[in-house]
Order: sequence, then structure tokens, then C-alpha cells
Amino acid sequence: MAVQFQRHVSTKRTPQSEPILGTTQVENNAGGYSWAVDDWVRLDRFLVLGTEGGTYYTNEHKLTRDAAAAVFRCIEADGPRTVRRIVEISQAGRAPKNDPALFALALCASATSQATRRIALENLPHVARIATHLFTFLTYVQEFRGWGRALRNATARWYEDKTVEALAYQMVKYRQRGGWTHRDVLRKSHPDVPKHRALFDWATHGKVTAKLPQIVSDFIALQSADLKTAVRLIAENPSLTWEMVPSEILGKRDIWAALLPNMPMTAMIRNLGRMTANGLIMPLSDATTSAVAKLSDEAAIRKARVHPISVLAALSTYALGHGVRGSLMWAPVSQVIDALDAAFYTAFGNVEPSGARHVLALDVSGSMSWGEVSGVPGLTPLIAAAAMSLVTAATEPAVTTVAFSHEMVPLPISPRERIDDVMRRTRGLPFGGTDCALPMIWARQEGVRADVFVIYTDSETWCGNIHPVQALRDYRASMGIPAKLVVVGMEGNDFTIADPEDAGMLDVVGFDTATPQVISDFTAQAVTQ
Repeated sequence: MAVQFQRHVSTKRTPQSEPILGTTQVENNAGGYSWAVDDWVRLDRFLVLGTEGGTYYTNEHKLTRDAAAAVFRCIEADGPRTVRRIVEISQAGRAPKNDPALFALALCASATSQATRRIALENLPHVARIATHLFTFLTYVQEFRGWGRALRNATARWYEDKTVEALAYQMVKYRQRGGWTHRDVLRKSHPDVPKHRALFDWATHGKVTAKLPQIVSDFIALQSADLKTAVRLIAENPSLTWEMVPSEILGKRDIWAALLPNMPMTAMIRNLGRMTANGLIMPLSDATTSAVAKLSDEAAIRKARVHPISVLAALSTYALGHGVRGSLMWAPVSQVIDALDAAFYTAFGNVEPSGARHVLALDVSGSMSWGEVSGVPGLTPLIAAAAMSLVTAATEPAVTTVAFSHEMVPLPISPRERIDDVMRRTRGLPFGGTDCALPMIWARQEGVRADVFVIYTDSETWCGNIHPVQALRDYRASMGIPAKLVVVGMEGNDFTIADPEDAGMLDVVGFDTATPQVISDFTAQAVTQ
């Protein structure tokens, strides 16, 4: 009798706890085998997803060190390309937070290559667009280098190249961060332009003169104003923001009523709960009408670089009726919830449908239910994946949504549902091990004709008896459809279930605002049979 070697070795059916022979698979953090993404993908994941809070398998310290090592390798391979990528993602507002871009830029500004350091510092204003960003960058960069002439000059130019009015706004709105103040930075960098001298003297020595811009004079007056005077000052100067108002009167409804007409988009989104709690936003009120109108302004949302994560975090918190921290409580107004729901989709931009038949598969295993996306309390990779899948579901005409862990999990999602309802249902799903092959196995067994599988996962797959790529090839052969696979990475780790050698597979970064359109472009050529 012949020895049945095929029972032990097969490139068509391999347990996920073993690598497929002849491939470059590596062991993932769960003990299964996936592919390692290259350093440029790792850079993108870091810039968009960050490492805050770590993952189910990896703590924040190790995840951050691994990400930084990948950024270092990108810098060594091509420093200018690394800087360009940082600037591209930061300027386009594709990431929920700008801190990873500032950290990566600080690494570039500290590189061994003089050319890389130069281009990094030249691009400082493009990534550090506000004073808070500048303070954060300086906190990071001083961990890697000293205050040489190039860094001093680049920091000085950040101040010198702004108009008097723009710089005054930065100085009164963003006064300190991470132990830095404008006084500290000015004394380090020594900018010197005559048009800013009055501002520099005020920031460093507290010198008040008639040459100060109006916003600084009004800010100074606001610090000792009574409620009536404060409301008048805010009404007369639309540049005054809530950060400039003394805490003693900041909670007053009249203050927020004066602020709302000119409130920046992101500030309004973050303070909807506060304005509802103090009675300004209530059913059918003028303030509610104004807030809803702002949230419905597509051009304003895009101009403000409002990221979908910011809207999702606001929607999740606002719908709960209380803050994650503190004792603030309110009765949510349905008009505002509906407007936030619509703004979430708007923040991704206009996505052109591909017309392909989609299976959207959500990984609901235990590792996806742990941690926080971009440090947003309660926003696990699973909940974020469910919300993100709705963007494609709302765009494409032919979609079915499924969920899986070590088994298929019922999850009927309709794009007509409100996001907060979907998030609430997702929180109650059972968790388990991870088998990313199940969506393709299920589709083949059920005869589901799909042109593309979009799997939202951390790629920490381990418990199946066949690899996802093998299951996809089985599906292609059985159904006669050249189906594609898109892996939406929801964690900033090193792994993907997409075979880099298969042109029909693609790895993209979760909650990159460009991702829905990238998915659509990739699947547009899928053959419908």
C-alpha cells in the first residue's frame, strides 16, 4: 500500500497553523501563518491606524517599537519617498490622528542622511499645520536629536511664514501642549521678523501694546470679562473659539449660543453633547437647525479635513447620552444623530461604485473585540470594521454582509440602518477563534456568486484547516468566477492574509479615507458572470 504523503503535505489544503509550502508565509501573533506586509504597507498602517493601546496579541510598547523599526527601514531605503508619503497622508486628512505622521516626520528629521533631514524639515509646516502639531513634533524630535541650526531655523520659519492674523490665532487658540508653550519654542528657535515683533514680545514677556492684533486684545479682555461682556466679545469677533474662553463661564448656554454660528466644524462635532446638556441644542431649536445644516455641508466637512473616525466617535458618544469620562449627561436629539450618520459617509468623499458583486465579511473573533482604534474609547476594531463596511454597502448595488470567527455568525446588516444601531448590535456578537477562510468556504457551499470578497480583519488567522488563499482558489475553480480578495487591515500589525504574488488580492488600510474608493477601483474590472 502506498504511503499517503498527501495527508501530511498539500499546497491546496494546509492547516492555518502551518505555512503553505513554497510560500513566504510567516508566523503571526496568534500562532497561525499569514504573509508579512512590506515596510511601505507597514508605514501606511502606522500613519493611519497608529499603535495606541496595542492589540489583543501585542502591547503598545512592542507594537510601537515594531512600527518605528519599519519606518526606520523605509527612511534608510528611500528617505525622500518616506517624507512624501507622510505629507501625502497627513495633508489629505486620511488618518484619524496626525500624531503618527508627526512622529514619523520626527524620525525623518533625525535621519543619518542630510538630504532626508532637509526635506523633512522643509515639510514641517505641511504636517505640523497648527501649533498643537508643532508642539507634538518637538516633543518627539528631541528624543532623537539635538537643537541644531537646521531644526531651529525650520521651527523659526513655522512662525515667520505666517501672516500676523494667522499667527495670532494660533497663539491664543493653541497655547500649550506636552509641556511646550509658545514662549518656550520662541526662546529655542529665535524667529525674527518685524511684522511679528509685537506678538513675540507678548508671548515671551507678556508685553501688551496697541500693535497687537484684535484677536489677542479680545482674548486678553475675555479673560476677565463678565458673562454679558464675554458674549458681546464673541459676537463681535468670530475668530474667538471655545478654547479661548475662561473655564469659569465656559459652561454657560449663552456662551455656546454666541460661539455656535462661527464654530469650526471639528469643534462643533466634539461639543454636541455639551451643547445638548446645557439646553442649547434641543428638538426643533434654532441651534439644532444650525448644527444640522453644518453637518450637512459636504464642502465644509471636506475643507475641515473631518475624519470619519471623528464623526463615528461623536456619533457613538452622542447617541449614548453621556460622556465616556466625567458626569455630563444629555437627551440625544434624533435630528443630530441622523445628521452625524450622514456626515460619516460624507467624510469619506464621493465613492464611485464598481458594480461588482460584493461579499463583505467581518472578522468578529476575540482579537477584533479588544483595543481601541485611534485611542477612541469603546471603538474596537470590530465596531470600526462594521461601520466602515457600511460605506461600501451603501455605495455598491450588489452586497451581502456576513460575519465569522471560528464559525459563521449571523449578522444581517442593511445600509439603510443607522450606524449607531449597527454598532450597538455588533457589540453583542459572540467572539471566538479566527478562521479567515470561512467567507469563501461559506460562499462556495451556498452557491453565492461573488466577484470580490472584502474581509475586514487583523489577519491573525489560525484555527482553520485551510488557508484563506486556498479557500479562495477553491471558490474560483468551483464557481468559475475569477473572484478577487481585498483585505482591510484593521490593526497596525505586520500581517495580511492576501498573497502578494496573486494579482487578484489586495491589502488596504482600514479607516484610511481613501480605502473605499481604492476597493471600488480594484474591483471595477471584476467579470460578472
